[in-house]
Amino acid sequence: MTPRPRGGVAGERGAAVAEFAMVSALVLLLFLGVVQLALALHVRALATDAAAEGARVAARADRAPDDGAARTRELLTASLSSRYAADVSVGRTTYDGLPVVEVVVRAPLPVVGLVGPSGALTVRGHALEEG
Repeated sequence: MTPRPRGGVAGERGAAVAEFAMVSALVLLLFLGVVQLALALHVRALATDAAAEGARVAARADRAPDDGAARTRELLTASLSSRYAADVSVGRTTYDGLPVVEVVVRAPLPVVGLVGPSGALTVRGHALEEG
C-alpha cells in the first residue's frame, strides 16, 4: 500500500496555487472596474458642480457670461486638470418662460485612469438669471 500525501489526493497537488492565481486575477479585475467607475462618477460630479457654479456666477446681475465660463474653467483646472476645462460654453435660454443661464462643459470621461484613452462627457449647469 502506497502512502497518501498529506493534504489531499495526489492528482490535485498544486491545485490551490492555480486556483489562487485564477481567483485573484478575477478579483483584481473586478476591483479595478469598481475603482474606474468611481473615478468616472467623481469626474462627472466635479464637472457638474463646476458648471452649476459657473452658471450661478454668470447669472448675477453684475456679471457677464464670460465670468461664468472663467469660473467654471478655474474650478475644473483646480479640481481635475486644464484638459477638462478646454471646452466650456455659456448661453442664455428660457426654462418655463424664465430666463436661465446655461453652462455646458464637454470634458473627457476617463476610461483608464486620468490618463489614457477617454470617452466624452457633457454636463450642464443652470441658474436663474437675475433681473
